[in-house]
Amino acid sequence: MADASHYTYRVTWSEDDGEFVGTVAEFPSLSCLAETKDEALDGVITVVREVLEDMTLTGEQPPVPA
Repeated sequence: MADASHYTYRVTWSEDDGEFVGTVAEFPSLSCLAETKDEALDGVITVVREVLEDMTLTGEQPPVPA
């Protein structure tokens, strides 16, 4: 499993969506909407792990953690 623990995560409330949104500074295009803060954080970490695994398979260099 790819190590996604060193990235910078943030969870905020989205008035527009009526849910919490989890984001990651090093991957500005990735996010996860969820009903709770914990679900939003877990969701965006899962997405980052999946992207890191894909990057590893294709030989891409992941971003350096901030």
